[in-house]
Amino acid sequence: EDSIEIPVQINGKLRARVTVSPDCSKEELEKIALAEPKIQSLIEGKTIAKMIVVPGRMVNIAVKG
Repeated sequence: EDSIEIPVQINGKLRARVTVSPDCSKEELEKIALAEPKIQSLIEGKTIAKMIVVPGRMVNIAVKG
């Protein structure tokens, strides 16, 4: 396939999905997830404690505040 859908979670709960190429790097996937408008609105004013990025699988953002 030429693109895959990656779930983006905040504190373990699915909040969005992003479509990327299967060979997308960890850094690229992180940028794409953070650029997603729905994710931006949910993390606005909060501190990102940890970001877990599994290329080709998922992105999980742990936030505080």
